[in-house]
Amino acid sequence: MPKKEWIRKVLVIGSGPIVIGQAAEFDYAGTQACRVLKEEGLEVVLVNSNPATIMTDTNIADKVYLEPLTVESIERIIARERPDSLLAGLGGQTGLNMAMELDERGILEKYNVQLLGTKIDAIRRAEDREDFKNMMLAIGEPCIDSVRRTRSSCARSARTACAPPACTKT
Repeated sequence: MPKKEWIRKVLVIGSGPIVIGQAAEFDYAGTQACRVLKEEGLEVVLVNSNPATIMTDTNIADKVYLEPLTVESIERIIARERPDSLLAGLGGQTGLNMAMELDERGILEKYNVQLLGTKIDAIRRAEDREDFKNMMLAIGEPCIDSVRRTRSSCARSARTACAPPACTKT
């Protein structure tokens, strides 16, 4: 993929707290992404709430913010740093959720920040279980039986609609 010359400063969203057995791969991937972006001559701004990660080492990014991964704190960083692009996909679910919320609140548009990598529409379609199931069925991919219910009282009735084993997610 050719380098996009308009990209000068990238805000990278980290994965936040690392729990044993999860999220460490996002720290590694994010660290490598920061290194590559810097090698390409881009200014890298990193925000992560976890100081005990490799990516928050001050040699990994040009600027490191140890802040809560909330829309409010990320908007303050965007307003201060004025990145032209955002890399959220390497922050795992946390980064994707932040990108979707920043977009929904109009913050990316307000500050003219371009999302790099997976586009918002694709993230939304993958996150919506019903939409994702319908996309898979449309291309002939098999899916397990599932029923969407919005109230816990309806969840019991859903068990009879699906072949065992059945599980519910709240």
